[in-house]
Amino acid sequence: MRLPLRRLAIYGVAFLFAIVVNFFVPRLMPGSPVDGMIAQLGPRATPAAIEAIKARFGAVEQPLWEQFADYLKGLATLDLGVSVKYYPQTVVEVLGRSAGWTAFLVITAITFSLCIGTSLGALAAWRRGGRFDSFVSPFSIMMIAVPPVVIAVATLFTFGVALRWFPVGYAYNPNLDPGLSFTFFGSVFLHAIMPVLTLSPYLIGEFQTTMRTSMISVLGEDYVTMGRAKGLSETAVMFGYAARNAMLPVLTNLALMLGAVFGGSIVTEIVFNYPGLGLTLYTASVARDYPVIQGQLLLMTLATLGANLLVDLIYGIVDPRIGEART
Repeated sequence: MRLPLRRLAIYGVAFLFAIVVNFFVPRLMPGSPVDGMIAQLGPRATPAAIEAIKARFGAVEQPLWEQFADYLKGLATLDLGVSVKYYPQTVVEVLGRSAGWTAFLVITAITFSLCIGTSLGALAAWRRGGRFDSFVSPFSIMMIAVPPVVIAVATLFTFGVALRWFPVGYAYNPNLDPGLSFTFFGSVFLHAIMPVLTLSPYLIGEFQTTMRTSMISVLGEDYVTMGRAKGLSETAVMFGYAARNAMLPVLTNLALMLGAVFGGSIVTEIVFNYPGLGLTLYTASVARDYPVIQGQLLLMTLATLGANLLVDLIYGIVDPRIGEART
């Protein structure tokens, strides 16, 4: 399970690069939080009110090098600043409230899609060239090609507006008090169905195509032939011998897809008004809320790097040959 220092150094460089990008990207947008807050005041923007706003948020108008120095000091002390949009809440409070909902959507969608996609891919490879493979494989490619926003809007109007099967917004019924009750958890599950269905098609398509390609390459290996020679059932050979050894490329694809999942969750949460990191990023971008934008981009980067690091560690467990090659 050990990782070479060179691999760890790559993660470190990627994290430092993300810190720099997270700082400068929000500041490339026109305007500033101070300008936006003054504009929102309209006729109420008296000289006293303007001075009060500049006194509280004037740091965003300092020279960039001073802002960057303050940004690094805040990261060192885990102080990401105060939100402009949600003042006086801190960035940690704002992101902490949203991160749980996004994590719930992403983990649920990935788990559901991984089970469905790998099973379809394994079955399509086992019966390659047949009717099942001829239908599932092209359909998976089509699911990969469809943009998440199209799926989100189609899902919203079909199942939410036209059929009225599912609620069209929020993470749970606003009339309920959050708590450990079946009513609350049932409402959370019901509100998450359409967002999860929106995120899943791309993931299922990716997992299916990757699993099919990988499994076809291992079907001719000696251990698969040995499993058949033992008289094991097709299901045992397919999943116990072939599919198990074809999972490594799927794990690699899982880490690479995490960034795409976060991107899809942003669109999904905006369409369904789901109170996760995507909706928070959108509202923060509109308000030019630099601290929240910086904190969220950094959080998403850490999640992606962490997933890649976890996959590197899992590789050494699933395939001991990789762990031996690293030592």
